[in-house]
Amino acid sequence: MSEEFKPWGMEEKAYLMFMHLSQLVGFIVPFAGIIIPIVMWATNKDKSSEIDQHGRVIINWLISALIYAVIGFVLIFVVIGIFALLALAIASIVFSIVGAVKANENKLWAYPLSIKFLSVSQPSMA
Repeated sequence: MSEEFKPWGMEEKAYLMFMHLSQLVGFIVPFAGIIIPIVMWATNKDKSSEIDQHGRVIINWLISALIYAVIGFVLIFVVIGIFALLALAIASIVFSIVGAVKANENKLWAYPLSIKFLSVSQPSMA
């Protein structure tokens, strides 16, 4: 390939950062924080191994967060669920930002508490 690959017209590093940060859109537009990163990953995962690996990390977190949210919702009836959902919201914000910062540093960072549904090649935990 003689031309440099630019997913959605962006530099790959910027695209990776946006892919992580796009999860935050879900706090404003319901389900957009799930749909946007999945679409970004699915449309370019075959063209770049970096996009594929970052997308897998994000998908693992999204599925894990959904499971944690269901558990938190069930636990609302015993009050602790409110705190669990609040902690999950904070973790989602922090993990998205840290993932974006690490992507900007050309590092793959696995989100803590993330269940490994999709395999990811040895991410940097630094």
